[in-house]
Amino acid sequence: MEIKKRDGSLEAFMPEKVVVSIVKSGAPYEEARSIAESLSKRSESTMESSMLRDHIHSELKSRGFTSAVEEWNKYEQSKRSSTS
Repeated sequence: MEIKKRDGSLEAFMPEKVVVSIVKSGAPYEEARSIAESLSKRSESTMESSMLRDHIHSELKSRGFTSAVEEWNKYEQSKRSSTS
């Protein structure tokens, strides 16, 4: 699967990047690995980065890690503010 980034470029899906991002947001490694594996099993050849993020957030929430989603969102907002 490839990920279509916001700038339109394509990048190969790398489960390790998903795991690192999820762990950095505060979720346990085992949960991060499980979510990355679920993404690896999807049948799409291309996925928008926003859809990838939405899937990860949905999985985290359904597994009881709402605080990890909040931390992820805080990081994204601070990243946007620093590039403005």
